Amino acid sequence: MHRVFRRESQSFISAYLISLCEPQRQKKRYMHKLLIVDDERDVTILYEQRFRREIESGEFNLHFAYSAEEALDFMKGLNPFDLVLIMSDINMPGMNGLELLRETKQLFPYLKVVMVSAYGDEQNKEIANRYGADNFLTKPVDFATLKTTIRQLITAS
Repeated sequence: MHRVFRRESQSFISAYLISLCEPQRQKKRYMHKLLIVDDERDVTILYEQRFRREIESGEFNLHFAYSAEEALDFMKGLNPFDLVLIMSDINMPGMNGLELLRETKQLFPYLKVVMVSAYGDEQNKEIANRYGADNFLTKPVDFATLKTTIRQLITAS
């Protein structure tokens, strides 16, 4: 009986070592860190509910900042490629979202930025495009469209 156990454990160890050496058949998934900037604190609950599956699967990790200044401080404290995308509201007290966009693109030109506004006026869209926004969405946000947009921007980089 002792020999049987040894053989079984040897075959288990061999199988385990072989599995480590075989190429992975599944596509490796990386956690994508997103920063959501909005002065309305209730967006935290909304985004966490709407991105629940993506958070649980490890696809997305959401961070929140409630002002443009807080967002800049957060970004400056990260390693250069810790964050992959920012979603920012435009109308906020203090530094607005367009000013945040301009600063972000100057400091972190590789970051993708999606601007979100309750007002879909052409002037804000034009300024956002001039400052380097990667996309512009209007509220209320269609979360299916937002998720598709995020995935497209992430895979394009």
